[in-house]
Amino acid sequence: MNEDAMGRFPVPDREEIPDDILERIDEETEDAGFTPNVFPAFAYKPSHFRAFFDYHDALTEDTSLEREEIEMLVVTVSGVNDCLYCVVAHGALLRIFAEAPKLADQLATNHRTADLSDQHREMLDFAEKLTESPGKVDDEDLKRLREVGFSTEEIWDIASVVSVFNLSNRMATVADIRPNDEFYDMAR
Repeated sequence: MNEDAMGRFPVPDREEIPDDILERIDEETEDAGFTPNVFPAFAYKPSHFRAFFDYHDALTEDTSLEREEIEMLVVTVSGVNDCLYCVVAHGALLRIFAEAPKLADQLATNHRTADLSDQHREMLDFAEKLTESPGKVDDEDLKRLREVGFSTEEIWDIASVVSVFNLSNRMATVADIRPNDEFYDMAR
């Protein structure tokens, strides 16, 4: 694990991390070939680690959205929030799942200029609005999502991903979680 995973809080020593969390970190390390910095960073507070990653897993495993749609949402929201860690890490995942090497960079800077379907453009317009002006989200926003083909369950899932990654972006920014170098070159 990288001691420099985050700059503003101490990264716990491996011996200080509960066994169940170490098991999850080791699984992620084996899958990725390196330890993504978000895991040792969030291990700073074990109860929060468990809750965060349980919700993350639910969002990616119990969803009616395609995985590339989830990553499109994460990268767009993270770009709006200027969250370097999530733009870089989830940009790598988007490049992998969408098999589109330019898409993550386009979404992180301005999703309106990306090559998107009308359905995905509407989804990302909604994500941006929920991120920047949540109090202005209304029935018309959900109606537009339905009109481009999203089901009620998909709309719930879109809102859930956007909401959780607004939280994640803020924590990554406050903690100064740094992207691993490996993420920059993935799927390029």
